[in-house]
Amino acid sequence: MSQPQPMDARYAGRRPPKKRKNWFLRTVGLLVLLFVLMLVTVPLYAWSRVDKVEAMPTGTRPAAAGGTTYLMVGSDGREELSRAERARLHTGKASGSRTDSIMIMHVPESGPTVLVSIPRDSVLTVPGYGKQKVNAAFALGKGNPALLIKTLETKTGLRIDHYVEIGFSGFASVIDSVGGINMCLPKALDDKQAHINLKAGCQDLDGVTALGYVRSRHADGKNDFGRVERQRQMVGAVGKKATSPSTFLNPVRYFNVATKGVDALTVDKEMSLFDFIKFARGMRAVSGSGGVTLTVPIGDDSVRVSGGGIGVGWDEAKAKALFSAIKSGKTSGLKSS
Repeated sequence: MSQPQPMDARYAGRRPPKKRKNWFLRTVGLLVLLFVLMLVTVPLYAWSRVDKVEAMPTGTRPAAAGGTTYLMVGSDGREELSRAERARLHTGKASGSRTDSIMIMHVPESGPTVLVSIPRDSVLTVPGYGKQKVNAAFALGKGNPALLIKTLETKTGLRIDHYVEIGFSGFASVIDSVGGINMCLPKALDDKQAHINLKAGCQDLDGVTALGYVRSRHADGKNDFGRVERQRQMVGAVGKKATSPSTFLNPVRYFNVATKGVDALTVDKEMSLFDFIKFARGMRAVSGSGGVTLTVPIGDDSVRVSGGGIGVGWDEAKAKALFSAIKSGKTSGLKSS
């Protein structure tokens, strides 16, 4: 019978390899790799579904300035909505498309980001159509934003670098994807036309309720001015929550935020995914101390529209000073209102 061989002294006292530890490290490494791939591939997938249009006007335009200027609009077009979606979102049956909200956001090279609401009843000169309410420029352009951009560039002296439009369903889907938005109301808001009845105080709003909240014009006595205040408030809150660490660390929420609503999103063809990320960062900036939100100064609330009707007129001196400050990059001197 063979005798057991003595152990080589060189290997005496050594422990066997820790296979369990190696397996754990490999698993962690794989999970990290999958997480990074998710962060990259999900936005690329979502971006491929975004509608991109020829948005910029032709002809003479203002010179480019420092920073980036975005035109953000909420479209009230209903053509792409099913009967069930119209009923759920309380959109009504009106035909055609107009801009339910219009905002200009400027992200300067340095200084605070600025978000300016343009009341949709602002009477401006629409090229080829005379004095019209600014939201009519979208409809007169047959849903293409070039005429609206031309109108605003001519009036403000700002060059619009990028265009972002979201429809009713997309807005509600984005709100739902982040788990709703918490809004603090100074007083109750009851508007049957907007299908909302909200109590005073802080409360979570789902997508449909948030849509009614930003569309309401008849409950607070401020008409379009109260409406644009709520719209800016909502934009900042959505930007802050959508780009928070809790979104990026939650794969399900991250996927939903990136993909929900993209089918109702339209941007200009020159806009890249990197440009859109800068846009999202700007939205987050206006929600905190690093941002300024205000409405273009109004000087006259009874300006006649060509062909009939009444709208509001800007305070020309104050509006010119506002947009000159933005164009020159001197946003530090602007204050929220």
